[in-house]
Amino acid sequence: MNFKVLANFAFLCIFSIAFSQKDSVRVIREYTTAPLPINEHIAIDGVLSDTGWEHVPWDGNFTVYEPNNGQRPRQLTQFKITYDAKYLYVAVKCLDSVPSSIEKRLARRDNFAGDWIEINIDSYHDKRTGFSFNVSAAGVKGDEFISQNGDNWDASWNPIWYTATQIGEIGWTAEMKIPFSQLKFGTAEEQVWGLQLHRRLFRDEERSIWQSIPLESPGWVSEFGILKGLKNIQPQKQLEIQPFLVNQYDSYPKQEGNPFKDGRDYVLNAGLDAKIGITNDLTLDLTVNPDFGQVDADPGAIALDGFQIFFEERRPFFIENKNIFDYEFADGNDNVFYSRRIGRSPQKSVNAVAGEYVDLPINSTILGAAKFSGKTKDGWSLGLMESVTGKMFAEVGSFDGEKRSELVEPLTNYLVARVQKDFNERNSFVGGIFTATNRNLTSELEFLRKAAYTGGLDFRHSWKNRNYYLEGNFVGSHVVGSENAIVNTQRSITHLFQRVDASHVNVDPNRTSLTGTGGKLEIGKTGGGSWRYNGGFVWRSPELELNDIGFLRQADEIKQTAQIRKLFLKPTNFYRRAQIGFEQYTTYDFEGNYNRIQYEMQGFINYKNNWWTEIGAAHKPRIFSNTVLRGGPRWRWSEENFAYLFFGSDNRKKFNFTLGYVNSQAAQNNFSLERYVLRFYYQPFDAFSLSVSSEYEENPNRTQYVTETSINGLPRYITGNIDQRTFSTSIRFNYSINPNLSIQYYGQPFISRGIYTDFNYVANSLAKNINERVTLFNQDQLTSTETGNSYSIDENLDGTVDYQIVNPDFSFVQFRSNLVVRWEYVPGSEIFLVWSQGVAGLANPYDTLGSNLDGQIFGEKKDNTFLIKATYRFIL
Repeated sequence: MNFKVLANFAFLCIFSIAFSQKDSVRVIREYTTAPLPINEHIAIDGVLSDTGWEHVPWDGNFTVYEPNNGQRPRQLTQFKITYDAKYLYVAVKCLDSVPSSIEKRLARRDNFAGDWIEINIDSYHDKRTGFSFNVSAAGVKGDEFISQNGDNWDASWNPIWYTATQIGEIGWTAEMKIPFSQLKFGTAEEQVWGLQLHRRLFRDEERSIWQSIPLESPGWVSEFGILKGLKNIQPQKQLEIQPFLVNQYDSYPKQEGNPFKDGRDYVLNAGLDAKIGITNDLTLDLTVNPDFGQVDADPGAIALDGFQIFFEERRPFFIENKNIFDYEFADGNDNVFYSRRIGRSPQKSVNAVAGEYVDLPINSTILGAAKFSGKTKDGWSLGLMESVTGKMFAEVGSFDGEKRSELVEPLTNYLVARVQKDFNERNSFVGGIFTATNRNLTSELEFLRKAAYTGGLDFRHSWKNRNYYLEGNFVGSHVVGSENAIVNTQRSITHLFQRVDASHVNVDPNRTSLTGTGGKLEIGKTGGGSWRYNGGFVWRSPELELNDIGFLRQADEIKQTAQIRKLFLKPTNFYRRAQIGFEQYTTYDFEGNYNRIQYEMQGFINYKNNWWTEIGAAHKPRIFSNTVLRGGPRWRWSEENFAYLFFGSDNRKKFNFTLGYVNSQAAQNNFSLERYVLRFYYQPFDAFSLSVSSEYEENPNRTQYVTETSINGLPRYITGNIDQRTFSTSIRFNYSINPNLSIQYYGQPFISRGIYTDFNYVANSLAKNINERVTLFNQDQLTSTETGNSYSIDENLDGTVDYQIVNPDFSFVQFRSNLVVRWEYVPGSEIFLVWSQGVAGLANPYDTLGSNLDGQIFGEKKDNTFLIKATYRFIL
């Protein structure tokens, strides 16, 4: 390993120890509740007039969290908590001297608009995880599962609970009724839970909290106060069954002669979701034939570098409790478990002959999935997921009515097991993960890996009031398949064992398995004072392979990282908060090649008027890549500088905006990037909101990879000067008739086009001067064919064509939209009315983006899907 890596890491270790501070002394507040008398009843109407509230005391004395941390808030807040055998009851008085200024914006669930109050409960009392219940002055619910000590808030968690609000002369009031079945806790005679209440005074953007927390604290959940007095409550096992029924009608342009495109299809589908409480701590989630028709489509994207594109998970079954299964072992999006692999697009393509048409499934069918997960009172986090996707067949037919089926995806079983154990007074944990993918392969699918297994160990240790930490993990992978499958793996862009100048890897056609490792070790300071820093390294060995059920962009890398930030937490007359930071990293491969170094500065400031600015700049004096030439020699990019500037207005206003600009420039004009960003949000009245996010980018590159060919038996790597331009817009609006009935729309036009000129071939891939790195073809060497679909190249000018390359010019256009009417007619049960539209295709790259947008999106007939989905949540 390079000396710089060890030196930087040692420096961070010494720096962390040298600046250690003594544990700070904090006053931990307590609220002692009492049970609701047996003969009393509390109606959840937001009025607080029930006599049941008289048996518990009011508490208050909130302090400001932001912006003036520790000071008295401008408006007072009081609360009470009581309980019976099945429910926890919360009453809150949000006093307000100007009740006419209370902001009561309607929105969909989990939008958190306007004035609101939330209660956070750490019923595990593990000081890392919690449950959040939020209600706005308009009565809009919000609920989130908190993990990573407040670094992650999962809004996909949708428990059943009840709430109501009222606005009166002294402010506004809220009542909550939370079933114990939605919380997780042990069987102690008296429960001790972590507790926090958090109020947002919208017009002043003031956040006040019951248990004071300094802004320099290392986390959120670990700093909670205490809820006591919960005696003899019994854990409630969850038992919920939610069947659903879907009616779906598809219409699309009819294609003459295509037996699969007659203009319309009709589907009736049914399925089942269930939650079964094995214990109060551990829940079994089941889904049979799940439907995700109401989920937003993925945004448009094009990757010219050959790497796979990471898309966020949007399907509810896989999102819920995802924090338990998460194992981000290195950096970026690399993860041992990437749930988008389950139900993936079929991996085999179909070669149809002339006159044949293919009906290829978009996704693999998930026959069923089960997820056992939760956390015990002893600090064990457990997760076990099992899922099966079915065989998928493409239908091949011709206009004369003959049809045949072709297998394109095998029956596949996915397994993920995850465990973590807290210890050392919840300041530390150790854990592990195991995944398995097994495919039932036939001869036509032997190019796929038959099986893939990964295992990992992780840990985190915190000390000095959790201000300092040491964390790390280790991952091992083992994939098995036919010789063909393992050759494909070795030659994939993730590995590229065929690299012509690599001596530490090579393609072995006789291998039937690969085994690799990866991991991370990091130390740093995350709280206390105004300085934050960390440093460490990650590695991914050449044979590491995770992409059967995980996500791995590139193997064969060692990366050293270091970061330091200065926080300005005390507000002034100029700003509410600010920070500046510096980052540095270097990368190497396992042959010892020093590939990259980057230095970056960032800054952020939130002004007194709540506007903000974010700025940054970076310098990359050394950029080498093993992947640019897709198996060719190591490639050198010219050194690069980039900078960005974003600023935005006060996001509380009914109209607010963000403007952004990103600029990257490489030496000798090797490549550049200019990106323009405009986002705005408009809420003309409380029930309606509109948001638009647009990006336009120009990304020219003098040496964009085109293809590999050969001349005189030697490989020839062709690149070209690409002029790439991309435009995308995401449009959303929401109209809330009431907190449980809303109309939502999402639409995204996307267009990207690239035109290639000045084709050249690689002469010396490591040359610093770009004119020595590539040699430009002259007009006598390169000739466009009559059709314009390819180029003929006579490199040695002997009058004979040496090779041809396909014209790489492209223009891709896509439009996706969803219009959803959502009605939660009883808590946890919903009806969806959905209209989806979409169109995708290729356009003329020589037309402008605007004309292609008009002709290919607005001027084309679109595919339409109409569906009705109804669910009912039985609580047994």
